[in-house]
Amino acid sequence: MKTAGTWLVLAWSLPVFLIGLGCRRDMFNQPKSNPLQESAFFPDGAASRPLPPHTVSRDDWDQESSFYTGRQGTNLITTFPFPVTRAVLDRGRERYDIYCAPCHGQTGDGKGIVVLRGLSAPPPLDLDRLRASPAGHFVEVITRGYGVMFPQSSQVAPADRWAIAAYIRALQLSQHGTLPDLSAAEQAKFKPRP
Repeated sequence: MKTAGTWLVLAWSLPVFLIGLGCRRDMFNQPKSNPLQESAFFPDGAASRPLPPHTVSRDDWDQESSFYTGRQGTNLITTFPFPVTRAVLDRGRERYDIYCAPCHGQTGDGKGIVVLRGLSAPPPLDLDRLRASPAGHFVEVITRGYGVMFPQSSQVAPADRWAIAAYIRALQLSQHGTLPDLSAAEQAKFKPRP
């Protein structure tokens, strides 16, 4: 006569046995194609697919270069790696509005919408110490984060980091501009109030 323990072992063994029957050998040996091997699956007969446009090789991407980090060795970069044009500033403003303005505010005053919702306020971007900071400082902060700011390198491409840094410079200049900074034609537009 069988005991209750034997029935319990059989009751648990049966589902395990049935699951084992469900696993076929071809699940273990899955069909695959090696690079540069012929394949009947694709119309051109090749197993490898062409690379999509703008693919960046992991080997060619140098995370330590100054363009990606904002530093040359241990020094912050002071100049922009490309000419700052109107298109660069427009791109920088677009990216700033998406990634930076929620915390830093539209004008860089540190009063973005998330600050109004209770997060700690970042410093205004027109502080003297930030106005004196090299351009590479902003790229490095965007890349690696700073204080409670998370790194943005996974969301913001390196060229866009530099464009944002250029736009931040424009914001800083706009907050501290004076009438003599304008050309004579632009100054003529401003008439003193009577």
